[in-house]
Amino acid sequence: MKFWISLCVVTTVLLSATVYAADPEVAPLSQEVLLERMQDNDSKLLLLDVRSPGEYVGGHVPGAVNVPYDRIASQLAGIPRDKDLVLYCRSGRRAQIAAEVLSSAGYTRLFHLDGDMQAWAANKRTVETPADPAACAAAVEQGSPATAACAPL
Repeated sequence: MKFWISLCVVTTVLLSATVYAADPEVAPLSQEVLLERMQDNDSKLLLLDVRSPGEYVGGHVPGAVNVPYDRIASQLAGIPRDKDLVLYCRSGRRAQIAAEVLSSAGYTRLFHLDGDMQAWAANKRTVETPADPAACAAAVEQGSPATAACAPL
């Protein structure tokens, strides 16, 4: 009996270590720290909203660029490696998928916004919307998230 319990414990530990090792190194970033860095106009910071274009045009963290999580791999050339990439989505799952893609492509400066957009909105933080939502969504669909159409109101 002790043997089976020990075997189960060892197997669980090994499986946990394997799953953990597969996860990318993504540091959590609090909303307060992000706000401080934004107020300081931190040039090492890039906010990546990995939600759909429709969600993005409905309101996003100020200064965020929209690259939907399922398009990250095809848009790596436009994502700088020399910046701290802060990822967020609605609740966290898509940001985790995006982080996995970025990590496997060699990105190491990855951060995940605590609470994602749900918590940002719940905390009544400033939300930005594009001046031309339809044109912005179309630009993101075409793979051009940083266009004038996505400039804030």
